[in-house]
Amino acid sequence: MPLPSAPPAPPLPFTPRYPLRTERLDLRPVRHDDFAAIHAYQRRPEVCRYLYWGPLDEAGSRASVAAKAARTTLRDSGDFLQLAVVLHETGTLVGDVTFVYTSREHGQGGIGYVFDPEHTGRGYATEASRALLKLGFEDLRLHRIQAELDGRNTASAKLLERLGMRREGHLRENEFLDGEWTDEVVYAMLAREWRAQRDHQRQP
Repeated sequence: MPLPSAPPAPPLPFTPRYPLRTERLDLRPVRHDDFAAIHAYQRRPEVCRYLYWGPLDEAGSRASVAAKAARTTLRDSGDFLQLAVVLHETGTLVGDVTFVYTSREHGQGGIGYVFDPEHTGRGYATEASRALLKLGFEDLRLHRIQAELDGRNTASAKLLERLGMRREGHLRENEFLDGEWTDEVVYAMLAREWRAQRDHQRQP
């Protein structure tokens, strides 16, 4: 029996058709005039608690915004998109998300997210992250998408489980953050799992 072949990867460079639209949200390229809204949460210690950076001062946030604004197109493995998440109705920026094109050869990707605490509890992060999974599995035809998080970040773990991602790994004390050794947890989803979930949701 012949071995299964991977679906052909889309030609590069690849630029999504912006905005990526969901029921309530637009995911669009970050703009330089997003600075105030992004700095409002990048400067907060509770937002950065489980991240590798921050809190950021104004200069740090300006550099961050400038870098994000340039990440709108995938040209090779290792590239990533960083997109602002804004509300349809008001245009309010509530957070930003990251999509990593980990490996074109192996059909691998990754997702990440940071949201303003003033707008949490409304399902925006779940909705935006689902849009990234759709981008990866349906537009880029990836085989597998994963997310890594600090083992203490139970809220993020619950979000990934709501997306239908599986907890695949738990690395004990493999990172030194905030003056202590911490665990890293890995969640992932396969393309066939995404399709099964999508088809189930479409059933009347």
